[in-house]
Amino acid sequence: MKQYLEVHYITKAGMREQFYERICSDGIADASRAEAGNEKYDYYFSAGDPNELLLLEVWKDEEAVRLHGQTPHFARLGELKKEYVSDTVIYRRSE
Repeated sequence: MKQYLEVHYITKAGMREQFYERICSDGIADASRAEAGNEKYDYYFSAGDPNELLLLEVWKDEEAVRLHGQTPHFARLGELKKEYVSDTVIYRRSE
């Protein structure tokens, strides 16, 4: 069953752009897009909140999401979140 994730990163004040730049420069976005089972992995800047970064993900199935969570680049994202993010809100649905 296809998995859809909507991830809202609320960054520490004024750190949204730096967080996004690190995601890109550390290769996290590219590595995630290259994973088997990934169909979409795109970031968007909120027009209404200067501290919100939105990530939309689509995965082939639950197994692809599970394997994604075990990758080194996923662990690296967790390290970056400690530095740049104050809160993360995730919405998930299956089809």
